[in-house]
Amino acid sequence: MATLSLLSKSYYIVFVPSLSFVGSFPCLDDQREALLEFKDLLFGELMTDNSTDMFPGGLETWNSSSECCQWALVECNSQQVTGLNLYSVFPTLGKTSTVLAPIFRIKTLMSLDISYNSIQGEIPGIGLRNLSELVYLDMRGNSFNGSIPLELFHLANLEFLDLSDNMIEGVLPNDVVELPEEIGNLIELKQFTVPGNQISGRIPLSILQLRKLEVLNLQNNSFSLEIPADIGSLVNLTTLDLSKNRLSGEIPSSIRKMRKLETLQLENNMLSGEFPTWLFDLKEMKKLHLGGNKLAWNNNLAIEPKCKLSSLSLRSCSVKGQIPSWISNQTDLIYLDLSENDLEGDFPQWLAERNLGTIILSDNKLTGSLPSQLFQSRNLSVLALSRNNFSGELPEINTASIMVLLLSENNFSGPLPKSISNIHRLLLLDLSKNSFSGNEFPAFGPDSLIAFVDVSSNNFSGKVPSDFGLFTVMLSLSQNGFYSPLPENFSNLIMLEHLDLHDNNISGEFPAFFSQMSSVQVLNLRNNSIKGSISSDLSSLSSLRILDLSNNYLKGEIPQSLGNLTGMIETPDAPLTLSEIFKFPVEIHDLVVNWKKAKQGLSIRNRDIYTFLDLSKNRLSGEIPHSLGGLKSLKLLNLSFNELSGKIPISFGDLESAETLDLSHNSLDGEIPGTFSKLLELNYLDLSNNKLGGKIPGGSQMDTLVDPMMYANSSGLCGVQIEVPCEEDLVPPGPPLRKKQEPMYSWIATGVGYPVGFLSSTAVMYVLGYFNTAPA
Repeated sequence: MATLSLLSKSYYIVFVPSLSFVGSFPCLDDQREALLEFKDLLFGELMTDNSTDMFPGGLETWNSSSECCQWALVECNSQQVTGLNLYSVFPTLGKTSTVLAPIFRIKTLMSLDISYNSIQGEIPGIGLRNLSELVYLDMRGNSFNGSIPLELFHLANLEFLDLSDNMIEGVLPNDVVELPEEIGNLIELKQFTVPGNQISGRIPLSILQLRKLEVLNLQNNSFSLEIPADIGSLVNLTTLDLSKNRLSGEIPSSIRKMRKLETLQLENNMLSGEFPTWLFDLKEMKKLHLGGNKLAWNNNLAIEPKCKLSSLSLRSCSVKGQIPSWISNQTDLIYLDLSENDLEGDFPQWLAERNLGTIILSDNKLTGSLPSQLFQSRNLSVLALSRNNFSGELPEINTASIMVLLLSENNFSGPLPKSISNIHRLLLLDLSKNSFSGNEFPAFGPDSLIAFVDVSSNNFSGKVPSDFGLFTVMLSLSQNGFYSPLPENFSNLIMLEHLDLHDNNISGEFPAFFSQMSSVQVLNLRNNSIKGSISSDLSSLSSLRILDLSNNYLKGEIPQSLGNLTGMIETPDAPLTLSEIFKFPVEIHDLVVNWKKAKQGLSIRNRDIYTFLDLSKNRLSGEIPHSLGGLKSLKLLNLSFNELSGKIPISFGDLESAETLDLSHNSLDGEIPGTFSKLLELNYLDLSNNKLGGKIPGGSQMDTLVDPMMYANSSGLCGVQIEVPCEEDLVPPGPPLRKKQEPMYSWIATGVGYPVGFLSSTAVMYVLGYFNTAPA
């Protein structure tokens, strides 16, 4: 099944007999005082409030009138505090690591969980050194930065260490010559996990001394070079996850020795060489993910696995021919990813009947129609078949389990089965770039969970569909034949962030209800037949980052209030990508925009850093509002091919992020504002076909914009960019020559007069020559 990356906690239970709580003993005074001091550091002045409701997660029980061994979140053995479970107790307080100082005075701690509290700063190594009895340390889901302190490797009793999902960087202690003893002290370590950080360098060879290690997870860092050749010496490993790094070289053959290995994840590295089919001989192997490398599959080998896999990823492993038949014998298989290979042939009947949870076959050369049994599975959650050559109509869907259905860029045709709207769990639907048709789009109920819908580039017709669930976030209906005015019940989609309807036949007035869609970040209505004026209430869309209303029939003035679009003023936060939301690769098509006179795709990965305002090819009139100059994060502003008049606002010099500015084909007059010299990011400018005059401003960036077409058909312009001199830049002629009254020669006159005369003559010739060669 697909797993949503919702914030969740997976528990690791350490069975240590001495952690039992004996409530009849009072706790030690110094330990109680340390915990009360920690609470005081957390809440500060708020401690004066008598209300206990303000203290989260059990801290209301921490007070000086009771024994700390009776407090919530505290574990004791006799009089000594041995455990603190502070998981997600203070995530909103924004504390630094100094808040932990009192806790480090409790030297009897054996278990410490401070995960998911948004703690900032470096990991306090000196404090951790005091906790020599520590067995369990969970620090995941914070904002720790810097390197891992060496003191951490002196905790000789440590069995569980989780530093995942922080901002740790630098390198691990990785040189056996320098640090053999420090890392060797962790001989009791059974679980070492640091995924989701920024750790770089070689995987330290000293890790090979941790012979009791059962779980090693270095996933999603920047480790490089080869996997240690003797990694197979960690014979107790059940999980080895090195995925999403920069590892190279071949997969070490020593992994054969890991007879207990159940999970091997090496995806998304730069590993090379022949795919090691001997991995299928490890009898305990259940999860094998090796995709996203440079491995070469030997298609001539006969595979007879000795393991029973539940999860297999061979993405981009050069597998050719039909889907391998040996996979049909893997009866425990739940997850299968064979995408980005050279697979051919039909969708196998055995695979349709197997009841897998996840099937990913995108980016292959598979053909034929889909078996009807595939859509009757009780377990199928993810079906990704994009970018193949499948054809035919979709069969009726008689399963309620599908969460993700990706069928884009195939040759499917015919109407969509209405049963598709009955899949209550459906979250993501991508049917784009096919030949689906029909004028009655399936209606999803308001309680539907569907969040992402892309049916662009098909042959749908009829009225614009608007019956989608209240949780819809993205809706792309572009490049179809939908017509009629925009439906007002779009305003019911309160979570909608992305609405793309470009290249349809939509008519009617520009709708006023858009101002009610407060979550919208992308609104693309390009190339339709929408008329009327732009509503000034559009400025209430504080999240709007991309607005494309180009190539319609809009008229009237540009509302002054558009300068208040907050999403185009402030640099937006990066949104979650779909691959972060779903625990498998998910791609949504680029948002197509007009960029520098050409259509280009804007990747969803980069969409958060781009802000666009395109009102070109309409019938807008009046002056350009000065307020638009306040849109400081705007990357593209296109007002071309309208009926705008007046002067270019001086405030446009404040568009500090602008890379493209197109004001061509209007009736603008006056001079180009000198403030344009401040536009240091500008690399495309089009002011042609206006009535502009005067000197083109200079500047470090403006001086590079020398294409004469940018200023064409504005005959009053001059400047170095178009090689037309301005009057104030001409070299003035020298003084008139005096009549010679009498011959007078001297060495002094000759010495002075010759260079002066030469320079004067040269200046006159230069000016005459410049005008004779200057373009008209």
